[in-house]
Amino acid sequence: MEVGAADFQRALPRLRGRVRRAAFLAIDMEFTGLHSTFPQNNQPSLFDSPAERYLKARQSVQRFTVTQLGLAIFSNENSNKYVVHSYNFFLFPSTLGVTDVEFTLSASSIQFLSHYGFDYNKFLKDGIPYMNEVQEKILSQHLLEGSWKVSSALDRDVLKKAIDEVTSWIGAAEEEETMILQDLSDSQMFEVQLVLRQALPNVWTQPLGDKVMVKKVSPQHRQLLENSPDDCCQKELILLSARGFTNLFQTLVKAKKPLVGHNMLMDLMHLHDKFYKPLPESYEEFKRNIHNLFPVLIDTKTVTKSIWKKCQFPPVSNLLEVYAALCSKDPKDPTCPVIALASDCSKYAEKKSPHEAGYDAFLCGSVLLKSAHLLLCRFTDDAVEADPSFSQYLTVLAEYLNKVNFIRGGVSSINFCGEDAPCQHPPLLVVHVQGWPGLNERQIYQEFKALCRFDVRWLSKNQFILLSNKFKHVRLVLRDYKHHPHLRISVYRHWRHSPRVNCLLQVSSIVALWSLLAFVLGGAPCCSF
Repeated sequence: MEVGAADFQRALPRLRGRVRRAAFLAIDMEFTGLHSTFPQNNQPSLFDSPAERYLKARQSVQRFTVTQLGLAIFSNENSNKYVVHSYNFFLFPSTLGVTDVEFTLSASSIQFLSHYGFDYNKFLKDGIPYMNEVQEKILSQHLLEGSWKVSSALDRDVLKKAIDEVTSWIGAAEEEETMILQDLSDSQMFEVQLVLRQALPNVWTQPLGDKVMVKKVSPQHRQLLENSPDDCCQKELILLSARGFTNLFQTLVKAKKPLVGHNMLMDLMHLHDKFYKPLPESYEEFKRNIHNLFPVLIDTKTVTKSIWKKCQFPPVSNLLEVYAALCSKDPKDPTCPVIALASDCSKYAEKKSPHEAGYDAFLCGSVLLKSAHLLLCRFTDDAVEADPSFSQYLTVLAEYLNKVNFIRGGVSSINFCGEDAPCQHPPLLVVHVQGWPGLNERQIYQEFKALCRFDVRWLSKNQFILLSNKFKHVRLVLRDYKHHPHLRISVYRHWRHSPRVNCLLQVSSIVALWSLLAFVLGGAPCCSF
């Protein structure tokens, strides 16, 4: 089910109720970009530690925004049946008040989403507003001080038109006479009312559906209306509207349900940055914050990587293929969980919609249930009792909880409830270039690309380091480049290949040589005459 700004406030109470009753929640997000190319060398690398990768990803998260958030609410309504309400929320940063958010578009990401049918008009015209706690604090302070400004150029044009209409009308109007302003968005309705009340002491405003009624009143009547508890322009109501999707995010946080994603590190970083607080510089602080917000995380990429090693499954490259492979495993098992889409969210039962956030969230939660059931079968030697509970599934998933997949790195996952495991790589290789002047990192990468994938880092004038995440690639390169005329490859030894160690050894040699020379010269017998 698609939800935009026009429907969100009306749907919010129902969404909150479903979240509170859920067994678990699955999310997915689409962004205006993934990895920023600014500054240079910001691309993920095998050389990155988790903390280094976080700082790179943080720069990307600060530059890009969320276009769509998918939320699949899995409710265990009876026995082993899970009813799924899956939603697509189109999001757009709040423009209410003084906040004006800047974000970047990545051409490749826009092209990718367009290929899969993403509707950018809904993102731009009907995106649900949102803000984090820092932005809300700034807006709240300006509302309190009455220092109200309109940041959107479009809203300024709408406001100018509204003010012109009201000022032309009010001169000839009698007290208690009214007029109607039309064609206003939710945020514009608040802005129009606040600006008119601030500029004209003898008017009062009131929303009527998607319109605003303007009434000419006496100053005494105006004062009474301002103190009314039913005033729609109270600070709390304005903040409620400006928060938009953040209201639902706060419900997710309070519910403390298990949160499921697939390769969910970037999703978690955007959740933190867009709806909670700007991302901290400290990687450890980020982990603590996320664990406090969502104490139980399950990354289906971490789970399925382990299952694929243990079970006979064909190679897969994306979430849809993972789902299809798991569906093909024991399709007639009577103890397998039954997953049914709710009647008002039945679109995905009829049509596959890859890279639509709501569909991917549904796939993600379904993969979790099927993977957990497979693990439970292995744990009990296929003697699974009828209608296993979700708590039983959580028990067999214990080793994967709060372990979020780390793509192409020295650790397999990031541990959000403790210390990360030590980095484990195949051995580094060092390439010594002979008779091939001017070679750079890119050319070295291209040289090995056809054979296997390495990340490359410059070491010294004619030396480069190679790092792979596969031992077989290391063995392959050592074998096939054994007699190469220009590239001599060996296993990296820190004491032998490190420029710092070499520099230290050279300095030590010079110091030792001078010490020896001074000793010899200083100890020579003096000649007497």
